[in-house]
Amino acid sequence: MLSQADSVLNDLHEARYYICHPDCMVECQLCPHYCRIKPGQTGRCLGRLNLGGKLYAASYGQLSSVALDPIEKKPLRRFFPGSTILSVGAYGCNLNCEFCQNWHIALKHVATEYYAPEELVDLAIAEKSNGNIGLAFTYNEPLITFEYVLDTCKLAKAAGLQTVLVTNGMINPDPMKELLPYVDAMNIDLKAFRPLFYHKICRGELEAVKRTIKLSVPVCHVEITTLLIPGLNDEDAEIEAAAKWIASIDRLIPYHLTRHHPAYRMLQPGPIALDRMDHLAAIARHHLSDVGLGNI
Repeated sequence: MLSQADSVLNDLHEARYYICHPDCMVECQLCPHYCRIKPGQTGRCLGRLNLGGKLYAASYGQLSSVALDPIEKKPLRRFFPGSTILSVGAYGCNLNCEFCQNWHIALKHVATEYYAPEELVDLAIAEKSNGNIGLAFTYNEPLITFEYVLDTCKLAKAAGLQTVLVTNGMINPDPMKELLPYVDAMNIDLKAFRPLFYHKICRGELEAVKRTIKLSVPVCHVEITTLLIPGLNDEDAEIEAAAKWIASIDRLIPYHLTRHHPAYRMLQPGPIALDRMDHLAAIARHHLSDVGLGNI
């Protein structure tokens, strides 16, 4: 007869990309944090759990949000414009941005409902009658549930559905390369173009995000978003540097400059002025052919 612990383990999916250490310690190698996780604990993303010296994808299939959204809400401006896409989120994130706009699901455990990959794909197919083109993994950080996203995207592609990720791009190259053949489009956050901002404000690494962008652009449709926060990441020189770097990959990449709203730990400053956004967009357009404004 199965014990309660055995039953719990049977309901979980073992994670990929980790190594074992003595005393049942594991080291997750999915993202650049390389969390060393003790038994019974999760990594900083909340989605990867050490049980008995094995790492499990604890958030596998555990969805907190399911909605049919306009594709432009992802935001994707040049990918099936005017269509809708079934959008899902779970919980957790491997960044801890002080201004997080979705902190209520990204930075804590929330109520969820389990959807097997096959069940989610069937739901997406059923929503075709409502204009659905596929599946978008969004709301929280999808890449922390790598195994679920990979399993579901494989099935979705086989069913002729479009697959979309809305991501912070904080993932190591090997898992990203494994996933990319099953992804049609991505919106990747470029939260700033200074390493200090990533380290201090987001607890992440700019170079890792840049690497993900470089890996992804040749394989799938990519759009990039910077959430503008007055006084923190909106200097003329920083936006110009970001635009020049994006253009060095492909000047046709759509670049979204979006307006932040005070949230989570950052209740000040207030939203950036619209004329300031227009000014920054004009700077970016010196280097990129497709720059738009959002959240205005």
